[in-house]
Amino acid sequence: MSQPISVTELNHYVALYLEKNELLHSIQVKGEISGLKAYASGHLYFTLKDANAQVSCVMFKGQAMRLRFKPVDGTAVVVTAKASLYDRDGKFQLYVSSMNADGIGDLYLAFEQLKKRLEDEGLFDPTHKKAIPRLPKAIGVVTSPSGAVIRDIIQVLSRRFPNFRLQLIPVQVQGEGAAASIAAAIDRFNQLGSVDVLIVGRGGGSLEDLWAFNEEVVARSVYRSKIPIISAVGHETDFTICDFVADVRAPTPSAAAELAMPVKSEEEDKIAHLENRLYQALRRRTQLENQRLDALISRPVLASPLMRIETEQRELETLVHHLRSAGQAQLNRSERNFAVLSGKLDALSPLKVLARGYAVARDAQGKSLVSTALVQPGDLIDVWLSDGRLDCTVNQIRERSFSS
Repeated sequence: MSQPISVTELNHYVALYLEKNELLHSIQVKGEISGLKAYASGHLYFTLKDANAQVSCVMFKGQAMRLRFKPVDGTAVVVTAKASLYDRDGKFQLYVSSMNADGIGDLYLAFEQLKKRLEDEGLFDPTHKKAIPRLPKAIGVVTSPSGAVIRDIIQVLSRRFPNFRLQLIPVQVQGEGAAASIAAAIDRFNQLGSVDVLIVGRGGGSLEDLWAFNEEVVARSVYRSKIPIISAVGHETDFTICDFVADVRAPTPSAAAELAMPVKSEEEDKIAHLENRLYQALRRRTQLENQRLDALISRPVLASPLMRIETEQRELETLVHHLRSAGQAQLNRSERNFAVLSGKLDALSPLKVLARGYAVARDAQGKSLVSTALVQPGDLIDVWLSDGRLDCTVNQIRERSFSS
């Protein structure tokens, strides 16, 4: 019987055994991601499982940063990994160097993930879409300066509106740094404010070739653009994230040029048509107004305006006569009433009473004496007559005798 070994020795022995097996140095394994944990360090830890078994996996930061899509639980993947044993824990695991989506491909999965996330954020919302100006003063283009795209755009614009204005900011449309170049050009056009509409695009190609227009940095630059953007990426069957965020998607760059600029001759025809409609409308309006004028002129009041004035003047004179008669009648009635009231007032006048031989006596304070009880012998009194007054002294007071 052999001597027992420690756990450390056992784990180390198994790890060395696995290391010696070259088939396990780079092996491809497919399965479904489960229990994925992304740490702040950038390392990914997860389990790869199928219907009957599972294996622990680790993918370090350097390899994880190269992933085109975001691994999530439930994603079917194919990993390229090294199979080994972690001595300390005795844990068999795969050290993943690369990961690809199983079945649909990395780029397509990354495309769908970003599309869903941006759609949930509202970047595709139709209410955010801006209208393309009918007749732009200047058109901006973000594309490669050497590709067929810019030549096609210039050719279409030259045919549709010969005196067009176009500004190009040349960019890299493929490869590393292309997305940042495209986003920077869109931002630059918005800073300059020198164009009314932007065409952003490139010619056709594979999903890999068009990938710069699927990058988030491009999507967000398109979304924040104040200038309306026409996306023209690839052929009619190609769709990119840029297409969904842009205000209008064109199936081809040539179609984008047609959307950006109308045909000059057609616009001139429309103007001529509108001018003719305006002329006809003014002509009809003039005829109607002339008819109205003729109808007014034919009325008696306008045909013989002096006759109307004379009629109105006679009616005015009649009204003035009636007014004067009514005023005079009212004045006569008022004078008669005044005479009657004056007569009544005159009859009640104290002076009339005094003229008939009566007198008014007052004490020194000017109070009327209506009783002998109000004075004493020797008091000074005033006696008012019709033509003056008397200053008198009371010598004797005699009561009135009704018998005499």
